[in-house]
Amino acid sequence: MEITEFVEMLRRDGRLLADAADKAGPDASVPSCPDWQVRDLLLHIGRVHRWATGYVTGATDGRVRPPEAPDLDGTALVEWVREGHAALVAALAAAPADLACWTFLPASSPLEFWARRQAHETAIHRIDAEAALGAGFSAVDPAFAADGIDELLTGFLASDRARARTTPEKELYIRTTDAPGAAGTGNAAWRVHFSDAPPRTERETATGDEDGAAGSATGSAPDCVLEGPAADLYAMLWNRLPWQSSEAVTVTLGGDGSFPRLWQELFAI
Repeated sequence: MEITEFVEMLRRDGRLLADAADKAGPDASVPSCPDWQVRDLLLHIGRVHRWATGYVTGATDGRVRPPEAPDLDGTALVEWVREGHAALVAALAAAPADLACWTFLPASSPLEFWARRQAHETAIHRIDAEAALGAGFSAVDPAFAADGIDELLTGFLASDRARARTTPEKELYIRTTDAPGAAGTGNAAWRVHFSDAPPRTERETATGDEDGAAGSATGSAPDCVLEGPAADLYAMLWNRLPWQSSEAVTVTLGGDGSFPRLWQELFAI
């Protein structure tokens, strides 16, 4: 995806997040983040947006703490979030292509990193706000959802600090049914290998219904296969939807069938 596309996704989802939070009210619980009420969600995203803006506008080359949260609530808190979101969108839209600043995941450039990371940060928390409102989720573009899955698997999950370690080894196969793979062919897919080391992800292009069951190069079947629309897989893998909650998603479990519980225990953001 292009940087401009990430910025537009950020623009859209930030507005949807604020609107849903405003309608839900600050005391509403956030089902996808059990310890949070809507005010906690707003304080978090407002701080994160301002934190990211600081890197983009200040070209900061070292990690800094997010700003402190204000003593606001209700409508005033929602407006504070809207202001921070608008400032981040404007900063990314105006930033030079050769922006140099601190990042924490692999990317082709710092500008791409911050545009992509904040687009997905905001999209996932928009889902949280809509969950608090109880009105169902707004649509997620399949290509954007697939990119978010890729960021999760090849970025966060691959980190040396990730807790997703298993013994014995396990394998997860993910196949989208509506998002294009590399070079626009087939469907985007990933094979994730879990062990006592950081998980290793291989990007694949699925071309037929048999791909998920085929297993790895060793011929063994994956411990879990997820196949379905990218938007549903995106929400499930970010633990915003329970696994097997969508009729459009096929979840095939091998072994002892514990993979969904294991994922939720070992991976949470």
